[in-house]
Amino acid sequence: MSTLLLFRNLYSQAFETLKSYQLHILKGLSYTVMGFIALGIFAFIYRVFTGFFMIG
Repeated sequence: MSTLLLFRNLYSQAFETLKSYQLHILKGLSYTVMGFIALGIFAFIYRVFTGFFMIG
């Protein structure tokens, strides 16, 4: 349990020293990555339901 608390403290200390604009850049980057992952999942589900993977 102490290892998890150590990681949590290190993580929170790393973000305390960042400036406001750096946080906005990181937040924008994370939303961009999340959007690309969602787009990839959507494309995969679309291909499954339209029969792209049918063996025939």
